[in-house]
Amino acid sequence: RRDFYWLRSFIAGGVAGCCAKTTTAPLDRVKILLQAHNHHYKHLGVFSTLCAVPKKEGYLGLYKGNGAMMIRIFPYGAIQFMAFDQYKKVIKKQLGISGHVHRLVAGSMAGITAVICTYPLDMVRVRLAFQVKGEHKYMGIIHAFKMIYMKEGGFSGFYRGLMPTVVGMAPYAGFSFFTFGTLKSIGLAQAPNLLGRPSLDNPDVLVLKTHINLLCGGIAGAIAQTISYPLDVTRRRMQLGAILPDSEKCLTMVQTLKYVYQQHGVRRGLYRGLSLNYIRCIPSQAVAFTTYELMKQFLHLN
Repeated sequence: RRDFYWLRSFIAGGVAGCCAKTTTAPLDRVKILLQAHNHHYKHLGVFSTLCAVPKKEGYLGLYKGNGAMMIRIFPYGAIQFMAFDQYKKVIKKQLGISGHVHRLVAGSMAGITAVICTYPLDMVRVRLAFQVKGEHKYMGIIHAFKMIYMKEGGFSGFYRGLMPTVVGMAPYAGFSFFTFGTLKSIGLAQAPNLLGRPSLDNPDVLVLKTHINLLCGGIAGAIAQTISYPLDVTRRRMQLGAILPDSEKCLTMVQTLKYVYQQHGVRRGLYRGLSLNYIRCIPSQAVAFTTYELMKQFLHLN
């Protein structure tokens, strides 16, 4: 039973990631259009953009870049959840750190590992999602890979904006796993009958009821998001780099943060699109953690 544990854990994480992202794909597309001030939609707010995209590009326009997203998110979710379990064991065994802190460290490390492994796919997805019908620079995923490789300095072109992504991912993934894990363990310890039920694959293991799971995942998403959001804005600006008019002012992470802050301030710059991100991240994290917990039972991982 141990031999396929890695594979089962990988599949569970991948499916969790895909379900979470598909739930919120339309909001992702809108977020990218707004964060980087796309000229077709820059005068609109969140909800007016959500209504304008289907009119301009059809309902499937809301899912633009989602194919590239799934190709990235399956390995991303898989690596992140699998790495989290592995790092947690290593930190407990090797460093003897347990309690809640090891979740924070393991979560951060898992997030960074997943980001580095799947970053080029994220880059391509952002470029595709930023395009508007009728003004296509890239024909599809493979064409985008080729163009970025040829025009933007080979492999290093795929890793533009990696630094703020890694710096932003560490607290985001760390606090996400930390908050969820802590809420889960406290909940099951304090009110096992009210919040928990026996796991389907192992009656000795208590798991959270589905609606409690969703709630804990949502809270985890909200806290993690608030802490790391300015770095997300920075990353998007750097990734879109060459496409944006003010790209020469956004070459390094610190430059970009400073530029956005000076130009637009905190609320309209560093936190632009945050309300949308709550609507996006809270259900996304809720679905991710809940699906993963269900897949763990389904694939006998408890």
